[in-house]
Amino acid sequence: MPRSTLTRDQIVTTAVELLDEEGLEGLNMRALGQRLNSAATAVYWHVKSKDNLVTLAGDRVWDEIRLPDLDAVDWRTAATSMAGDLYAMFTRHPWLVQALASHLFHGEAKARHDDHTLAVYEAAGFTEPEADRAAAAVFTYVLGNAAGAAATTALTRRIERDGGEARAAFDATMKEAAEVAARYPRLRSRIDAATVGGYADAPEDTFGFGLQSLLDGLAARLPHTEG
Repeated sequence: MPRSTLTRDQIVTTAVELLDEEGLEGLNMRALGQRLNSAATAVYWHVKSKDNLVTLAGDRVWDEIRLPDLDAVDWRTAATSMAGDLYAMFTRHPWLVQALASHLFHGEAKARHDDHTLAVYEAAGFTEPEADRAAAAVFTYVLGNAAGAAATTALTRRIERDGGEARAAFDATMKEAAEVAARYPRLRSRIDAATVGGYADAPEDTFGFGLQSLLDGLAARLPHTEG
């Protein structure tokens, strides 16, 4: 695709696709140029650098989070919806979880999301500083839960790419971890009871349980509220 017809929107869309398939380590201008049928140098006419491209891609996927109408739903319903959408977005795009450790994401989509999140907690009755802390607490909870799913995706990708050697290393590590855990009674009982999955699998609906417990705690800090 010639430079004159290549657009930033096309580049960012293709970058998201490449990141979803190959992860953060798989993104480079040459690979991106091949997908766009364009020279890598043409991409640089529209984005400053790989880091700039990751930032643009991150803002693009942040737009996937729905912003509930606060005139139509209560604050807790809105908070639950936005946290669920954020978690789903992170698990769809696990490279973003990794990139948050090394990039300062910003842009229109993220700004809209962050502003609306603050509006949710202000609607609940928190003052501005309290709303900031409430929003940060929920975001950190969601990100922490998504980190495990992102790691699993990255590991699965590595096994699919590297084949038998990576699978053997993974199986050996899990066997060793289970052997160590079996020395401790509570961990051993959970290993013995497991019928699907394997050691260290989280119980079903762990995310929802933790989120509602966190929102219970926030609601309890509000004056004159029934939660």
